[in-house]
Amino acid sequence: MKLHEYQARAILSENDIPVPPAEVVRSPDEAAAAFAKLAVPMCVVKAQVHAGGRGKAGFVKLVGSAEEARSAAQFMLSNRMVSPQTGPEGVPVSVLLVAPGVQIAKEYYLGITVDRARNTLTLIASAEGGVEIEEVARRSPEKVLKEPMHPLLGLLPYQARKVAHRLGFREKLAGEAARLMLNLARVFVKIDASLAEINPLVVTAEGQLLAIDAKINLDDNALFRHADLAALADESQEKPLDVRARKANLNYIALDGNIGCLVNGAGLAMATMDIIKLHGAEPANFLDVGGSVTAEGAIEAFRILLSDARVKGILVNIFGGIARTDVIAEALVKAGREVGFKVPVVVRLEGTNVEKARRILQDAHEELPSLQTATDLTDAASKVVAAIS
Repeated sequence: MKLHEYQARAILSENDIPVPPAEVVRSPDEAAAAFAKLAVPMCVVKAQVHAGGRGKAGFVKLVGSAEEARSAAQFMLSNRMVSPQTGPEGVPVSVLLVAPGVQIAKEYYLGITVDRARNTLTLIASAEGGVEIEEVARRSPEKVLKEPMHPLLGLLPYQARKVAHRLGFREKLAGEAARLMLNLARVFVKIDASLAEINPLVVTAEGQLLAIDAKINLDDNALFRHADLAALADESQEKPLDVRARKANLNYIALDGNIGCLVNGAGLAMATMDIIKLHGAEPANFLDVGGSVTAEGAIEAFRILLSDARVKGILVNIFGGIARTDVIAEALVKAGREVGFKVPVVVRLEGTNVEKARRILQDAHEELPSLQTATDLTDAASKVVAAIS
């Protein structure tokens, strides 16, 4: 789950990480009032969206008056933000952050994420802040510092001091930077984050260390421990089908093809998508209904698949291990009766009670003529590809 910048800044501030003051606004008039309240010569108005590239897209603007703040807010709140990370459809903007301008002497990057190669949390830092860290890593990998954290003790003080000195901090600022890193590491673990970034972390012209932009992603699997953070979710920033699938406890990822995939298990989903491509077609999605398929889950899964206009056929690939395939077949037939299969649906079932399951599907063929059965995965892929050709 992604947090907005203003939400991430609040978390940092609550955990002793210096963040400049700012105002959260939702209308042009509020933006103008925020500029007046901050009482500084220059402010920045920033769209709050779950995507990068805001500056290049025109959704981060420096303003020098209340009227300019109102105008910038009017533009941002009236347009969807389109950037390379959003796709051509863009994302809506409903919240803005108005923050005072900062005289920056030096910018840094600081982040913590999960290093799956090392199986540990890792602190990432660079003296090349304010730009895309991926580009820095590609162009000058030696400028990106990585410090693995202890799996039980977290980031240790000597590690923080070492990174601070390697970044060029000296004397008082070195100690402040090390404390900031330790605080960031603690909050990362406390809130079960999967990513926490400060970019840029700046030293101001007055010699003050400030986090003026922040990004935090939370581990969805740990949200049950953080009801207060789960309540911060902004569904307007997500695709409607993603939200719908999550509420139905389905794992759904939209792709660019035209064959919908309904499977139980991530490994089975990958194999299903691979064999569709092997037969010359493209999967339209990854939809995993989990280890057991209920009638309700199957019905909602079909509704999600059929609501995508690109889907011209559906391949159902279910392995019944603990779940009995005859129960699954009955659920699929019930889904067909309630939803109505508007496109060819090819079903491959394997596992417990598979012969009984196949008879259930065959008996339903007259009622559901678009429903076909397959003997194995290759047969299923060839049938669904042929059906849409």
